[in-house]
Amino acid sequence: MEIFGSCQLRKIVLFLSVLFPSVLLCAADDTNSPSAHNRFNLPVETHGFFELRSGYRTRNDKYEKDMSVMEGRLQLDLSSTTDWADFKVKGDVVGNGVTEQGEFDLREAYMFTRPSDWMDLKIGRQILTWGTGDMVFINDLFPKDWNSFFIGRDTDYLKSPSDAAKISLFSDAANLDIVYTPQFDPDRFIDGEYISYWNANLQRSAGRDAIVHTDRPDRWFRDDEIAARLYKNINNYEYALYAYHGFWKSPGGQNADNQSLFPDLNVYGASVRGEVGKGIGNAEIGYYDSADDRGGKNGYINNSEMRYLLGYTQELGVDLTGGIQYYVEQLMQYDDYKRTTQHAVRDEYRQLLTFRLTKLLMNQNLRMSMFAYFSPTDRDVYLRPDINYKFNDNLSWEAGANIFFGDYPHTFFGQFRDNTNVYTAIRYSF
Repeated sequence: MEIFGSCQLRKIVLFLSVLFPSVLLCAADDTNSPSAHNRFNLPVETHGFFELRSGYRTRNDKYEKDMSVMEGRLQLDLSSTTDWADFKVKGDVVGNGVTEQGEFDLREAYMFTRPSDWMDLKIGRQILTWGTGDMVFINDLFPKDWNSFFIGRDTDYLKSPSDAAKISLFSDAANLDIVYTPQFDPDRFIDGEYISYWNANLQRSAGRDAIVHTDRPDRWFRDDEIAARLYKNINNYEYALYAYHGFWKSPGGQNADNQSLFPDLNVYGASVRGEVGKGIGNAEIGYYDSADDRGGKNGYINNSEMRYLLGYTQELGVDLTGGIQYYVEQLMQYDDYKRTTQHAVRDEYRQLLTFRLTKLLMNQNLRMSMFAYFSPTDRDVYLRPDINYKFNDNLSWEAGANIFFGDYPHTFFGQFRDNTNVYTAIRYSF
């Protein structure tokens, strides 16, 4: 197993020394003078966990290893508060048995300050999310980690970090969030390292034998992203408008060298969420403007799309909740798409239903859940059963599965049929 490079370790230490000078400077202070401690000794609150997680495929996949996940993970979560700002650093040290490497994943490293009653400012690496969907995303154009989601890591890891500045402005009329990302942050998309996928160029499933190579926009302040949300609560209903300018978050095109591309993308949307009957209802819509192929005549670039979502969640009994969502992707310029596409033809309307059931037992220490995706148009299914039991405040156990079915090898969930896996984990939190 490879160990961390010295350059990477220096970056970690430098980040900690900038955000938490007391941790490093006071430790090196031999004078122990009161003035030095008053200057540097900020209170640092420490949390984290150690976790062992393993998972295996239940079907033979000749393009991937039998183990879907095999890792030991140590997370440290450090935070400190001053009169003028809050600071946070959260990072994971991982021994990864699938890649046979040691890894460091810096999840968060930010400063949060409130310069006035009408403004918040958050700068640095942070986890961002908005929108109304339950594990279905329309106007949330912040990066996702689809590998983690499909191999059985904790669902927290579905959200990837963004290196961004977020400003929030508050008023009686409405509230506004603006997020600026100076360098494009893509999804941690399916590239064949962990999950096999349908390779349209090879016209077959592929995995570690055909890792996806990309031409990623990576110029600072030129290949940037900006997202905005304008929202307001009216009579206990939250209404929101969204806008995004950047790139498709997962590869959405291909160049002449068979490199996957991230074409330009603009998204405009809206949502509403509030009480409906005995539960909570939500609706969301988004227009995906594929700026590099608005006419839909380039078969190597994603067409523009309309996306729609309706959802409803209700308490069905004591400690039992259920939810349902109906999601649609409408492909624009469909006739042109059919004439120019080089791959299997998609439906003009891709429909998706999701169902969630969650039951708490044993004084809410045992959580049993099932999340299901079903597409009647693609004729594929993705099931996520999960059990989590808390032995005490520190120790917990989890087991679950990622189960894929599909009639066709090229549909979104159908392509992952051979990646069906079961997993288990034990975690000690502190």
